[in-house]
Amino acid sequence: MTVPLSILDLAPISEGADAATALRNTVDLAQHAELWGYKRYWIAEHHFVAVASSSPAVLIGQIAAATSRIRVGSAAVQLGFTTSVAVAEAFGTLAAFHPDRIDLGLGRSGQRRAQAAQSQPVAPPAAPPAWRDVSGVVVPPPFDVSAVMRSPKMRATLSVLQQPGAVAPDFAVQVDDILAMFGGDFQADGFGLNAVPGEGAGLTPWIFGSSKGESALVAGGRGLPFVASYHITPGTALEAIEAYRAAFTPSAYLPEPYVVVSADVVVADDTATARHLASSYGHWVHAVRTGAGAVPYPDPDTREPLSETELGAVKDRTATQFVGDPDEVAHQLDTLRQVAGADELVVTSVTHRHADRLRSHELIAKRWGLTG
Repeated sequence: MTVPLSILDLAPISEGADAATALRNTVDLAQHAELWGYKRYWIAEHHFVAVASSSPAVLIGQIAAATSRIRVGSAAVQLGFTTSVAVAEAFGTLAAFHPDRIDLGLGRSGQRRAQAAQSQPVAPPAAPPAWRDVSGVVVPPPFDVSAVMRSPKMRATLSVLQQPGAVAPDFAVQVDDILAMFGGDFQADGFGLNAVPGEGAGLTPWIFGSSKGESALVAGGRGLPFVASYHITPGTALEAIEAYRAAFTPSAYLPEPYVVVSADVVVADDTATARHLASSYGHWVHAVRTGAGAVPYPDPDTREPLSETELGAVKDRTATQFVGDPDEVAHQLDTLRQVAGADELVVTSVTHRHADRLRSHELIAKRWGLTG
């Protein structure tokens, strides 16, 4: 195919397994991804759920040390739960150990979650938006995440992740501070401060976004690459890309916009097998949306089908997951690429068995024409 393919990994914990197994599986998949020709291997950040990617910088260091060529990075550091200097120094350290191989992805999801958790419930719209098909790409109505964010469990999670009474700085301010630290011109209270390691690391931040809001505008206005999360928010990802391009200003980082789009895929040797492997994905998403949190990834061999009501609550995610044999999934990915005008695609593939996840990534790599 015509654009690079990369991997986004959550280090998922399957039913009956543990975090140590998930972490070993992640390193194993990264080593295979390098052999199969993937360009990047990115680690998501999640907390207090059944995935082992809660400390991206630590895991990135392990993966980079276990590989030799593939770029490794974060997808993305949640700035609402940390400080700009902690990010600059941590990733500056990684870049010092692994020059020209580290990607720093930044997201404002931590801030967005805190804002949603503090907001008051609002009445649902009288007529929900309709599903659309944009040149073969499914665009469902945006999912209202506010109810999930206001759940007691989410409030408890946020109370632990954020210092009591602390208010995270504005996302744009944090991004600007990180850029200044890397560039050597950061100041605080009129004093120049040098982030070591960090300054001169040569890192280009990637901004992750799910809507046409602040993340897209920050990425465009500062001339940074943008990652649109179609696999999480398929209802707004294309709008986010449009907003990013409209706001883009050439910079020392990029002369023109650079867009990466994410997709959730399950690939198998035949369509029936792929659909069976993906059949417990809706259960996983439903657990998150009902406030239970991300449970260990269910075994499709032992899981009863979701009810019609439960299916309706996760339809936006299940209908936009690309499931099938290599030809089917490659066609869907290429359609997404064309509609989004993507310069690169990043795929995430979660299955109960590690062997099936390896096979999924191997099959699409070969069909996409990657070479190790």
